[in-house]
Amino acid sequence: MPRKVPPTREGWYALHDFRTIDWDAWRDAPERTRDAALADGVEFLSAHEDVTDAEDGSSAVFSVMGHEADLLILHFRPTVNALDTAERAFERTEFADFTERTDSYMSVTEVGSYTSDEMVKDPEDIEDTGMARYVASKLYPDVPDAEFVCFYPMSKLRLPEANWYDTPYDERADMMASHGEIGKTYAGKVTQIITGSIGMEDYEWGVDLFSNDPTHIKDILYEMRFDEASSRFAEFGEFSFGRRFPPEDLPALMAGEEIPTPEDAHPHGESHHGSAHAHGESDHGETSEADSPHGTGEEEAEGIRGELEDLGIYAGQPHGEDVYSIVLYSEADADELFEEVTGLRESFDHYDTHVKTAVYEGDERAAVVSIWDTQSAAETAGGFLSDLPGIVARAGEESGFGTMGMFYTVKPEHREDFVEKFGAVGDALADMEGHFDSELLANHEDENDMFISSQWRSKDDAMDFFRSDAFRDTVSWGRDILADRPRHVFLA
Repeated sequence: MPRKVPPTREGWYALHDFRTIDWDAWRDAPERTRDAALADGVEFLSAHEDVTDAEDGSSAVFSVMGHEADLLILHFRPTVNALDTAERAFERTEFADFTERTDSYMSVTEVGSYTSDEMVKDPEDIEDTGMARYVASKLYPDVPDAEFVCFYPMSKLRLPEANWYDTPYDERADMMASHGEIGKTYAGKVTQIITGSIGMEDYEWGVDLFSNDPTHIKDILYEMRFDEASSRFAEFGEFSFGRRFPPEDLPALMAGEEIPTPEDAHPHGESHHGSAHAHGESDHGETSEADSPHGTGEEEAEGIRGELEDLGIYAGQPHGEDVYSIVLYSEADADELFEEVTGLRESFDHYDTHVKTAVYEGDERAAVVSIWDTQSAAETAGGFLSDLPGIVARAGEESGFGTMGMFYTVKPEHREDFVEKFGAVGDALADMEGHFDSELLANHEDENDMFISSQWRSKDDAMDFFRSDAFRDTVSWGRDILADRPRHVFLA
């Protein structure tokens, strides 16, 4: 009797196109021929990353290390026809004349039902909004904005002593649940996209792992090797490892220069989509240097904390380690927003890196605040939160310098005193040079949990306020009415 077959749901189709470069032919070609080929290659890669060839989808290009290939061009598209068109369009470019395909992988994004029957429903029919967003992200993925990718094909064994397909369903479900628990511990560190390829390739699945740290990819694969689903039943194909670079850096790649091109070396100083950590931007827009946890932004943030500590103001490590936050502003009704956030929060709580997600209400708008142990986890959460209703801005997108997310828990009997004090401080701030705006917001679930957001012309203007006698008096006064010390969180 056949074993129970777990249903699956499919989404977009995927093509991994691996290419080597004919370096001898490239060196021997006239300069005008190389220039024309580069222009044609950049135009193709840019157009496909911008998805001008289809209504939906996502594409990216990677430099592949090692002998297997030099380039990986990755496409996700809603239809096989769109993939076929993209594949043939590259072959028509002048740049393709200097390449040869060494491998390819055709597949389709997939989610299975081993852990929940809800997973294989249409995302629009899933009542749990957090799960719905998760499923949609797996079926209709954007290529994650991470520097590194690891791709490999795999199958489940069908040996007499280890036949996955002859194993009872409950046992398979338990093993897949265990496998998934390991994956959850890498939330925010590694993003996984699974594609099914039965009938399309020799292997049954393709796996992409994306991360900003290659050791995270190594660690998750190593840990999962000890899990029964892998140790007993997994068969792996060849692994390929690459670094993402923006299409406009193709000339730098062919010249043997550093990619992604450092920002200060780029002819116009523009940022590159493929490496958020390399240029201090997030996919939601620019953040000011002081808010950015990358590069000089991290160093400046450390400097700000040091200055505040010198002033006797607590500014970091509230739980023995730094935490990171996403703050998104919405003009939606707070009750509607809270209902949506509740579903997401239930999903976030499955991850050890999640600290808190809440809705804060202000006079004119609400703020959705999500706090995480790691910057990458906060950014991943931001991708889901940005789809909430009424989102109009993200903290850090405004011009100037945003203060550093000071959260206050007020003793209930002193709440009115705190609000009155904020009003007085706000009046003083209104006349202060370099201050744009400050607002007090209260947690939708706990009115004694406060969030103060301020916007300044520059870091120096904000520090002038922090050094002022008025702020020192406020801090001293607050020690008597606050239930806990205010805490600083970086804006991810």
